[in-house]
Amino acid sequence: MVGAYGVRGWLRILPYTTRPEAILDYRPWRIRQRSGAMDTPTVLEAQAHGKGLIVQIAECAVREDAERWAGGVIDVPVSALPPLEPGEYYWGELLGLAVETVGGVNLGSVQRLLETGANDVLVVRGADRERLIPYIPAVVRRIDRDERRIVVDWDADF
Repeated sequence: MVGAYGVRGWLRILPYTTRPEAILDYRPWRIRQRSGAMDTPTVLEAQAHGKGLIVQIAECAVREDAERWAGGVIDVPVSALPPLEPGEYYWGELLGLAVETVGGVNLGSVQRLLETGANDVLVVRGADRERLIPYIPAVVRRIDRDERRIVVDWDADF
């Protein structure tokens, strides 16, 4: 959720999807608000707007209602998403996974991902620093969902 839009309680959102309007197909939404509270809004109407969408939910009638939702994050159950090909992952599945080198050195955990145009980048926060690791086959050697771990061919000093 980016913030309020207009005076009638609409929300401006910027989905992390290749097609922003696809988020409307994924239900139910659960919105994790800045406070940590989780809500399940009822989407009434939506339309494309710039690089994202504007959405009206039943829980917002005026701008002040919408401002309460600003900064929230839309969570969608993985079961609501289209199935992926083997070896493909949704970004949300990678968040929080431990990252270690092929030599077994712990680099930290995935905090977020960046889309750079050339390739995606894992932002890995360790005890000593933050690392930006390219999400490409030559670097990301293995992803193990069960062990919640990513193995990378990456110099621990870099």
